[in-house]
Amino acid sequence: MAAPVRLAFLGGLGEIGRNCFCLEVDGRIVVVDCGIMFPDHDMPGVDLVLPDITWLRERAEAVEAVILTHAHEDHAGGLPFLLRDVPVPIYGSALSLGLARHRIAEAGLADRTELREVRDGERHRIGPVTVEFIPVTHSVPHAFAAAYETPAGVILHTGDFKLDLTPVDGRRTDLALIGEVARRGDGVLLMLSDSTNATRPGFTPSESLVGRAMLDLMRARPDRRFIVASFASHLHRVRQVTEAALACGRVVAFVGRSMVQNVTLAREMGELRIPEDRVVGVEDTGRYAPGEVCIVCTGSQGEPMSALSLMAAHEHKHVKVSGDDVVVLSAHAIPGNEHSVARVIDALYRAGAEVVHGEGAGVHVSGHASREELKLLLNLVRPRWFVPVHGEYRHLVQHARLAEECGVAPERVLVCEDGDLLTITDGVVEREPQAVPAGYTYVDGIVGDVTHGVLRDRRHLAAEGVVVVIVTVDQRRGEVVTGPEIVTRGWVHAEEAEDLIEEAKAEVRAALAEAAAEGATDPDTVRRRARRALGRFIDARTRRRPAVIPVVLEV
Repeated sequence: MAAPVRLAFLGGLGEIGRNCFCLEVDGRIVVVDCGIMFPDHDMPGVDLVLPDITWLRERAEAVEAVILTHAHEDHAGGLPFLLRDVPVPIYGSALSLGLARHRIAEAGLADRTELREVRDGERHRIGPVTVEFIPVTHSVPHAFAAAYETPAGVILHTGDFKLDLTPVDGRRTDLALIGEVARRGDGVLLMLSDSTNATRPGFTPSESLVGRAMLDLMRARPDRRFIVASFASHLHRVRQVTEAALACGRVVAFVGRSMVQNVTLAREMGELRIPEDRVVGVEDTGRYAPGEVCIVCTGSQGEPMSALSLMAAHEHKHVKVSGDDVVVLSAHAIPGNEHSVARVIDALYRAGAEVVHGEGAGVHVSGHASREELKLLLNLVRPRWFVPVHGEYRHLVQHARLAEECGVAPERVLVCEDGDLLTITDGVVEREPQAVPAGYTYVDGIVGDVTHGVLRDRRHLAAEGVVVVIVTVDQRRGEVVTGPEIVTRGWVHAEEAEDLIEEAKAEVRAALAEAAAEGATDPDTVRRRARRALGRFIDARTRRRPAVIPVVLEV
């Protein structure tokens, strides 16, 4: 009997982002992706959200490598944080590794890994697993699906994919190779498949349609400057925008550090071909008429310090948005970013710009397969077991139903969540009762800077505010010498509520006088009495529960 094969899901199941799962064979672990998630509106002050890698950290010596399916932030953004604790080689396409290299080098961790390039269709022995890299079309070039040959059978992970029959670079999802994998030996034991668009009917449109839409827009507005915001890693999109601009006789300027870095790498690798004399620095765009310029920038998600947000707020050093501009948001708002994107769009309209956004405008198409594509792949692979991955819980459930419609037995379709641990023994996939740690790791400046307790306090402060009461007492008699003084933020505005604050002071003063009469004059007791008296007063008068912080000074 073969040793059990285990899969541990650390992120990406029940959410968009943090994609990371681990394949354990013969005590050795292969990590597939390590992504980040953008914070939700209820995570004040948080910059990024990472997978909890406690399970990996405890088994660092057993980790063989990381397989990088593609270079999007939700799959590769967490690599620098992983490498701090688990120094291992990373396998991926040349472009994916090149884009990841910037993040790793900026974190000072280049010496903690070895970047190993793989090509379409290659098979590599990585520890106890043979991995076959299958080309798939996505919104970033050179994405991979992967077939993992294990002692328990073949596990096929689609990665992020779509079935684009007219891709920008001509690199299609290799259905022939996927079919060959499905026909070999006993076929595919377990399939893990992208669920992002499992609720969307039909087929996802081709990326090449965006290029035509951009060309039509620029031709229809020959006297307007174009500012196009997109993900810096979406090099197919950048390529189409620049080709449309060049076809209309415009020069192109790239703005945003990640955009400049990625474009430079793509040009070096031949993924992006732009004549040198048609690329200008953003500081030089003022020398051209509006109709002669196209600016390609970051900020499609409304990030506060991104290039587009600074432009919208009239704070960018070189670009002032005006009625001469057409601003194109060539991206879909990631769940949780809708408010930030809407705020930027409003600011652009206030500046007089024309704003083009949304899939109805033809300036964005998804990089993920829709329902008919998912069904096609299920019918091609015909896996014995199926686990939907990459998506919110509703996406996973809908994808699971598709699998059942396509002939996978219902008892062999497992809807998993972060933390689930699967064991494969003798062709049977079972969910273990013991989960692995898979909570959120919050990043605010540095990893581990924000715990659940800190985040809970921030939410409370944001909702209710804080009140600080300061008193000076005689340490021998317990009498109030000065104060109490009350400082508040987020409860009431002091200048507009002087009478209320004076009443609060009197309430605290009376409570402390009562404590002194009882002989309760130690500092801890004084603090408790002050907090309790002020808290009761605030609740009775305003029905609010701000954080009450007593400060007792002794003389």
